[in-house]
Amino acid sequence: MVKPMRRWLLPEAIEDLLPEEAWQVEILRRNLLDDFRRHGYELVAPPLLEYVESLLTGSGRDMDLRTFKLVDQISGRTMGIRADITPQVARIDAHLLNRPGVTRLCYCGSILHTLPAGLLASREPLQIGAEIYGHAGLEADIEVVRLLARTLQRGGLTASRIDLGHVGVFRALAAAAGIDAELEQDFFAALQTKDVPDLIELVAGIAEPLRSAFLALPQCCGGVDALHRARQFLPDLPEISSALDDLQRLAAALGELPLGFDLSDLRGYNYQNGIVFAAYCSNHPGAIAVGGRYDNVTKAFGRSRAATGFSLDLRELARLVERAARPAGVLAPHIGDDVALRQVVEALRERGEIVVEALPGHGEDWAESACDRRLVRHDGDWHIESSTKTIPLPRH
Repeated sequence: MVKPMRRWLLPEAIEDLLPEEAWQVEILRRNLLDDFRRHGYELVAPPLLEYVESLLTGSGRDMDLRTFKLVDQISGRTMGIRADITPQVARIDAHLLNRPGVTRLCYCGSILHTLPAGLLASREPLQIGAEIYGHAGLEADIEVVRLLARTLQRGGLTASRIDLGHVGVFRALAAAAGIDAELEQDFFAALQTKDVPDLIELVAGIAEPLRSAFLALPQCCGGVDALHRARQFLPDLPEISSALDDLQRLAAALGELPLGFDLSDLRGYNYQNGIVFAAYCSNHPGAIAVGGRYDNVTKAFGRSRAATGFSLDLRELARLVERAARPAGVLAPHIGDDVALRQVVEALRERGEIVVEALPGHGEDWAESACDRRLVRHDGDWHIESSTKTIPLPRH
């Protein structure tokens, strides 16, 4: 006999945030967005769903597969629930703001995935990120990598490694070898997982020196010496030389950060076109934050704009950092029509205190109220009383 499903069960990889974790996420959100603002990034808030033609423009096949779709009952058109906010921000820059110069934008909002990105990942990440539009030089990439490292620090983490790559290297090899789109996806999958046996099979029909170049890509990872190995093993194509020069400049400019290099990391390959990067920390199995250059996305919106940025899942970050101490409050008697007591409570809240009013008929359970003190009256005056001392309040 099949047991009936309990109505309150959530779908797989979808979860509630309970009070302490929800506050942890909210505190991080406020702190990070405030810091973005201090760096000149303006906040935007795109809608949760759009017509798929707009939502998926320039984002690639993988984003299409990750997007939940539904039919709009007003227009009859297919809509999608966003699986990534970055293309939406690119649309805002290209069409709504339409500025000629550099624009810095930031955002934070929920996204939804058809499948979780990893074994323990949520299908409803809370994505926060920052983007720069309108500057094609490496100065913008340097800024966002530094901002990424700072963001992790402000969130309570230190990046153990920030890997840099460049999708232009693989694109140049694929173009030179005449690889078609379908086979290109197979190469992409093999390189992402560093599946060398599979890669050997894929390059069987490719002539030298390109065959050896593809096989060398997984070896081009590690410290800055990985760039030296790449210059030895890879053909002297203009696109490859330019990509390696860019990575060398980044290595020199970001020497204060724990940089690594990985030319087989094609994360975001379907819509990114230049520098890519991923940040890792010691207590997390995968990348905690990712980013890179994606000029092609803005071109798909009809206005070519240089673009680079990064994003991370705020829920994931909140789980990795030490949880902030739960702020304790003051338990106040039921106010009712006591005007004087109401004024005292409001003054305490204005000072930043958490004041919880005890409702009639309930015991004064300090633990559930998250209070470690209470408001009491002595000789006509109100005092805050704790287990160790009594603090008199100023008279009004």
